[in-house]
Amino acid sequence: MKIAVLTKAIPSYESSIRIDSSEKWIDESIVNFVVNESDSYALEEALQIKEQLNDDSEVVVVIMGSESNTSKVLKDGLAKGADRGIFIKNDTSETDPLSIAKIFSEQLKEESFDLILSGLQSDDLGSGQTGVLIGELLNMSTATLGIETKMEDGKIKVKRELESGWFQWVTLPFPASVSIQSGINEPRYPSLKGIMGAKRKEVKLVDAQSVSDSKQEFIKLFLPKTEKVTEKIEGTVDDIVSRMIDILKNNLKVI
Repeated sequence: MKIAVLTKAIPSYESSIRIDSSEKWIDESIVNFVVNESDSYALEEALQIKEQLNDDSEVVVVIMGSESNTSKVLKDGLAKGADRGIFIKNDTSETDPLSIAKIFSEQLKEESFDLILSGLQSDDLGSGQTGVLIGELLNMSTATLGIETKMEDGKIKVKRELESGWFQWVTLPFPASVSIQSGINEPRYPSLKGIMGAKRKEVKLVDAQSVSDSKQEFIKLFLPKTEKVTEKIEGTVDDIVSRMIDILKNNLKVI
């Protein structure tokens, strides 16, 4: 079994966020990058599947971005038990989900993975589309919102979380692409042996293929303004109600 785990480096919640001069992305020079939360669960699920199969299965961490932002996250994945890594070098701030999926797919198709696991969504952009799009581009069976997996009869069974407390079991033939929900397991910590061993593991460096037909682009990025405004509404009951509805609809935009 050959398993790829897509991992993303995102700004940590403790980082001070500042918009760069283009006003289309953040200033990454002052940001500390960490592994995306749901990707940690995807990696742990891949490692557990490998351990359950007890064969010559391989887990490969795949990450895209600039070297300065991703190196720590990639080393963390190798230290936890991934067999090797693939680093797709891309210094641009690509945000279009389809373009990102195409870049990944170009590299993944050469490896002929049986299973691709990805986090449900990234905590910075939150599109939640990469795993699904890659499955479509590589002609794989696909499932989302996975909260449990089982290997049975040469296929993978995935328990999916639906709305209103409902769940669904689906059986997928290989090759398959599954996006993993946070909380599916308990991610392990890197051991000292794993940290030392990560230095000797193979990391394949490839350049991202340029994509010219992006369907999505950030026009302007800005930080939310924090301000407090108090308005005292006076008048008749009808006047007060009318003004409150106007504020909720036009100012706060909650109705």
